[in-house]
Amino acid sequence: MNRYLQNRERLLTSSRPLPDFEVLGSQGPWLHCAGGTRIFDGSSGLLCTNVGQSSPKVHARIEKQFFRYSFGGAAVVQPHIQTELTDRLCTAVGRPDDSVALTTCGTLGVEVAVGLARNITRVRDKKQRGDILTSNMSYHGMSALTLALAGNHARRPRPEDALGLGPAFPAPYPPTHAHEGRGCDASCADEIMKEIDSRGAENVAAVLIEPVNGTTGGAFVPPDGYLRRVSELCRERDVLVIHDEVLTGIWRTGTPLASRHWDGCEPDMVILSKGLGAGYTGVGAVLVSPEIAPWIRHEDADPLPAMGTMATHPLMAAACLGVLDELEAIDFTAFEARGERLGQAMKSLNGVGPVQDIRGLGFLYGVEVARGQLWPVMKATEEQGVFFYPFTGAGEPKSEGIVVAPPLISTDEDIEFLITALSGALEAVG
Repeated sequence: MNRYLQNRERLLTSSRPLPDFEVLGSQGPWLHCAGGTRIFDGSSGLLCTNVGQSSPKVHARIEKQFFRYSFGGAAVVQPHIQTELTDRLCTAVGRPDDSVALTTCGTLGVEVAVGLARNITRVRDKKQRGDILTSNMSYHGMSALTLALAGNHARRPRPEDALGLGPAFPAPYPPTHAHEGRGCDASCADEIMKEIDSRGAENVAAVLIEPVNGTTGGAFVPPDGYLRRVSELCRERDVLVIHDEVLTGIWRTGTPLASRHWDGCEPDMVILSKGLGAGYTGVGAVLVSPEIAPWIRHEDADPLPAMGTMATHPLMAAACLGVLDELEAIDFTAFEARGERLGQAMKSLNGVGPVQDIRGLGFLYGVEVARGQLWPVMKATEEQGVFFYPFTGAGEPKSEGIVVAPPLISTDEDIEFLITALSGALEAVG
């Protein structure tokens, strides 16, 4: 065994039954590999590199802040760059008056949102407990708490490790919520109402939900009216609605927030992460609506949840501002048209080779394949010059497939390359 492989085994991180790439450079959505080859990033890394790699705008922002100061606690050093990020981010996603908690990753963003929801409802509504309800197809991070709350049991396979918690309602998708003779619709939200009422609304702080499913099921899109019904039922019971947009936020689904595809479902809080840091920095951001934010500072409220030493880090804020600079430079008319072409091309692949189903929107699609075909498809796509992120875990037996989510700065030529490569790989697997 060579030295690299020995060291690779000592690195305790995820692995896969395919060779790693030896990457020597990168540009936008492309990785340049040893031997003069290049490979297209078909899933934006781990669903995060929204603006591609080697961005001059991001580099310029980090360099400017680096020589100003590289660390300064926001409670000690005036947080000018952090407040600039807050203003720019809230305006960009259409929530200009929100308050923002910055932290270091999506998982910690979820934890902070849980703490804020409990604080708010205990002071505002005199809640007795702070239960957080999630769906049986949800994924909300890798901490002990978030794994216990959520429904991705592939990442927390032992029931005894669930801390006595667990998902509270079925997601409105066929693998986990089958109906006799019909599909899911807006009335599936009534399952949440039943759960709140059975626990007592005085014991439930919030419903935490992915407005569009991420990688547990592979980009399932909720039925029309579902998210609106969730909001209506929760507000009737003084239960907050938190949208986990760690994966879907920052234009991944074609809109600034995935919830913007439907009317009447504006949440009380939004959690962002992947597309905001865009692979340049770890970051989490919890956006809190102006209607509830004052309760966080109420004299009877608990202290703010701990956000970590590196929360509100100035270099993190600088990188995120560079990402927003890149996004604001996008021609969104062309971007929307490119997303439509991607969607049409993806749907045309339904039934090709091992494909069982294709769903999604914008720049996020799940391609479900027949059982046992995931890694042959992954291998074939990489031989065609593009790599994707795998998903597993929904339903019984568990589904499997790939997530197609190219960087948002991909050109028409890039998208054409992706589709041609994916089509060729699926046909080759047969």
